[in-house]
Amino acid sequence: MSTNTQVETVSSGADKAKLAGAAVLLVGAVTVFYLLSKQDMWLRVVALLVLLAAAVGVFFTSEPGKQLIAFGRDSVRETKKVVWPSRKEAMQMTGYVFAFVAVMALFLWITDKTLEWVLYDLILGWKR
Repeated sequence: MSTNTQVETVSSGADKAKLAGAAVLLVGAVTVFYLLSKQDMWLRVVALLVLLAAAVGVFFTSEPGKQLIAFGRDSVRETKKVVWPSRKEAMQMTGYVFAFVAVMALFLWITDKTLEWVLYDLILGWKR
């Protein structure tokens, strides 16, 4: 059984330039924030946010950015197709899980104490 899946990555020079520009804007945002250390905090934060928004905008105009947006839209579309359980069903399943955990905890505790008794009291003879 062989599936022939090909991953096609096509990156144009414009996309590379956009990604580089986004990276430069991102580094520039952090740099400007620290270079304006003598200015008021609100000015530093505004400069940081403006440059970060520009970096995000440039990224989303590139092909990887468009693919990320398409992936997000597809994810939302698939999430809408999910049949979610009702509140009653969710509460019942949660109750089953808690009951199973309690039974398993009791079983493991009994098993542990039994092995402890067999090993230390019967085999080794270490009475406490």
